[in-house]
Amino acid sequence: MAECGLLNLASCIPQKFFEYLVGILNTPIKPLVAFTKNMLSEPINLQLFVSVWAIIIYTISMFYAFLLIYSGFNFMISGYDPEKREQAKVWLRNVVIMIILVQASFFMYELAIELSSVLTTATLSLIDNEFFLLTFNNLGDIGLALIFLIVYLATLLLTSLILIIRYVFVAIGVVLFPIAIFLYFIPVLRQYGSLILNFLGVCIFVTFFDAIILIGFSKLLNVGVFANFKILVMVAAFLVINLIMAFLMLFSIVKGALSIYQKFKQ
Repeated sequence: MAECGLLNLASCIPQKFFEYLVGILNTPIKPLVAFTKNMLSEPINLQLFVSVWAIIIYTISMFYAFLLIYSGFNFMISGYDPEKREQAKVWLRNVVIMIILVQASFFMYELAIELSSVLTTATLSLIDNEFFLLTFNNLGDIGLALIFLIVYLATLLLTSLILIIRYVFVAIGVVLFPIAIFLYFIPVLRQYGSLILNFLGVCIFVTFFDAIILIGFSKLLNVGVFANFKILVMVAAFLVINLIMAFLMLFSIVKGALSIYQKFKQ
């Protein structure tokens, strides 16, 4: 826009007023948006739990010898029964695979987090930064923004809280991941391992789906009817990702718990 002068003073003063008002209203929004985007896309630092992970691996490794001896014993007593021999071979193969996966669990877990971060960052980069901030085209936009500003801030705070909880779960998950792998390869404990693996997988990759949802809502602003209600679209976008995160994390736990219950019931 041209600089203010005597020739455009009538149009310049309202424009500057709008810009000043937008700056004031966006002041509390910007840090929350920046924090939310960082929590969505930044990889989680796992170095704090390396020593705990090492202790878990050491503890699990104490069972390796027993499992290998048990596998060999089953193979020897299977005799000429082809079915039992095949079962013994499968058990031995699973034990070897389990040992390899448990020992490499930290690097596998870190790779999954890095992959999620790259996917989420790339997806969020497709969204215009202006989507997350208040912009006004007319007085009606200002009135709507003033009415729903507190709702938008509360929604961002709720999103930040859920993302913090997700961050904690994923960070601690590096300790639970090798335990989950170990349990998954023990037939009687497989349901517990599956429950932990499903939950950690959801927690790690849910932010990628959040980013896709945000892209979808940002594209709605290209439709005329939604462009006039931008703040409502922003509120709806973050409410939806909050519901998605809460639902998926809870659903993975409930589903796993029901599977365990059904197994005990049988």
